[in-house]
Amino acid sequence: MTQALAPDIAALPHIPCDAEGPVFREPWEAHAFALVVTLHQRGLFTWAEWAETLSAEIRAAQAAGDPDTGETYYGHWLRALERLVIAKGVTTAPAIADTTAAWHRAAEATPHGQPIVLAAHG
Repeated sequence: MTQALAPDIAALPHIPCDAEGPVFREPWEAHAFALVVTLHQRGLFTWAEWAETLSAEIRAAQAAGDPDTGETYYGHWLRALERLVIAKGVTTAPAIADTTAAWHRAAEATPHGQPIVLAAHG
């Protein structure tokens, strides 16, 4: 990643890190992280715009009673990403809801240990 496109991870609120960088408890967290970095690098949003959207999600969750133990951090990350891609016209809330429902159906139908595959739709 070039320095000009490298996001400032330190500018993000409460990101779980160790000495080598961000840490993830589940594979989906790493995927969500990578998706945000990639969309930023492709110019969909600025890093400041991302940090503010994520901060707003965290503040809203805390105001609603989130204990802020770190376990919900990437849930906030995902909701912030959804907000931005909707605001930027990349997708819609109904499309996200439909894909989420399709994912859950596919996950329930997939034998343990097998990759989950979403059928193409359109």
